[in-house]
Amino acid sequence: MPMHMRLRVLAPLLLLPASLHSQSLRDQVRTWREAREPQIIREFAELLAIPNVASDSVNIWRNARHITGMLERRGVSARILENGKWPPAVYGELKTPGATRTIVLYAHYDGQPVDPGEWRGGAPWSAQLREQRGAEWVDIALPASGRLNPEARIFARGAGDDKAPIIAILNALDAINAAGRRPSINLKFFFEGEEEAGSAHLEELLQRNATLLKADAWLFCDGPAHASRELQVVFGVRGVMGLELTVFGPAKALHSGHYGNWAPNPGMLLADLVTSLRDVDGHILVRGFYDDVVPPSAAELAAIRALPPADAALKRDLLLGGTEAGDALLAERIMLPALNVRGMRVGQVEALASNAVPVEAKASIDFRLVPKQTPGRIRELVEAHLAKNGWFIAHAAPTDAERLAHRKVVRLAWEGGYEATRASMELPVATALTGALDEMLGKPVLRVPTLGGSLPTYLFSRTLGAPLVILPIANHDDNQHAKDENLRLQNLWDGIDVFAAVMTRMDAFWPRVTP
Repeated sequence: MPMHMRLRVLAPLLLLPASLHSQSLRDQVRTWREAREPQIIREFAELLAIPNVASDSVNIWRNARHITGMLERRGVSARILENGKWPPAVYGELKTPGATRTIVLYAHYDGQPVDPGEWRGGAPWSAQLREQRGAEWVDIALPASGRLNPEARIFARGAGDDKAPIIAILNALDAINAAGRRPSINLKFFFEGEEEAGSAHLEELLQRNATLLKADAWLFCDGPAHASRELQVVFGVRGVMGLELTVFGPAKALHSGHYGNWAPNPGMLLADLVTSLRDVDGHILVRGFYDDVVPPSAAELAAIRALPPADAALKRDLLLGGTEAGDALLAERIMLPALNVRGMRVGQVEALASNAVPVEAKASIDFRLVPKQTPGRIRELVEAHLAKNGWFIAHAAPTDAERLAHRKVVRLAWEGGYEATRASMELPVATALTGALDEMLGKPVLRVPTLGGSLPTYLFSRTLGAPLVILPIANHDDNQHAKDENLRLQNLWDGIDVFAAVMTRMDAFWPRVTP
């Protein structure tokens, strides 16, 4: 090798403190990060400053181009995968000579819609660093250098869900490069722009790029860490589907004194409908709903029972005098399907209340599904249940004739849903990932069979066939999807640590493939 090329390869090592050369990976990464914390947060704030609602195509493309540039600055071969008029994905690839394994690191750069008036400061995409003092979060200036309070948080839409993993992944690359290391596996990067809008057009994008995206495994970097604040590896997610219901009363509002107890009240009809679907303990009353549910395996139950106790603290934080679970743990309950009433509306209350029988009542419901349950089958079961209970079901506005012919009329508007996925905790990629993380953390990473929320992982499994495992880094109390979304700095620092381990140490725990 020519001398100038040798010097170029050795340059990152020559710039390091002498003591760093003999440090462990964990110490090397943390030493590097501790010297650059303000710079990392500044780069994060620049990414957060770009609005990221999937329907805002101009800014979605700004995000995609910005992230592409961030990858390229790290020596990653990157490009935008266009998807017609729908949000694009950002793709990157970093090959390691001699590597026999390839993983894809997934995150999404789009975020939930916002109401700026609800946010403190009224600027959801203007990242603000804050420290908690007593019960208040106080704005603080970002210093030019020095260490930051690891309990401080950065507030902005997308801070926790899901731009944090992007920053952690890219800074992990910087850290291992500064330490004179390189990835031991081939890395691909896939950053989606439509996840918070339901990934409705993702499957087509995956199908067109199936060869490009071929890998031994996908590592999904989305969701929260455990409520104990410890990092967790998650092997599955619940599926999801939504339902909007409208129940009809009289054609016009009626005086409750003249017509009450005679004209059917849609509020009472709706309450009766909802309570026929599930009881107050969360048990779903629809016949056949649990028929396809596969019980947790012995390994999954053992993993749940090994998790740090967090339920009591959660109940205190949330002011819950009890739960729907009885003595069951939260982690056990999310292994089951669920029906959530996310909203109900009928008439008016307080100053706007009137003594009238309303014309209609509405409810919004979401179902969380477990493996083997499908949205189509759930729809069949729910509609059969309602019909058995005397409801006339319409899927469009009911006609006058239909309303006159039936006492109980409900309009159902089903949302598109997707299935649950759950990988075996004994897969080779699972062993490789948990082994690398155990080593980096200096203790066993938490193993969790399934996440309570939902991700479009089924699309990747169905289209690409590779196993998927989830490595979330955001704090569990990050206000995702809500006002004042935030990320605890220590969660970001932990993310840099674990992604550095993923890149450089998974191969040591993964059986070698003969070329």
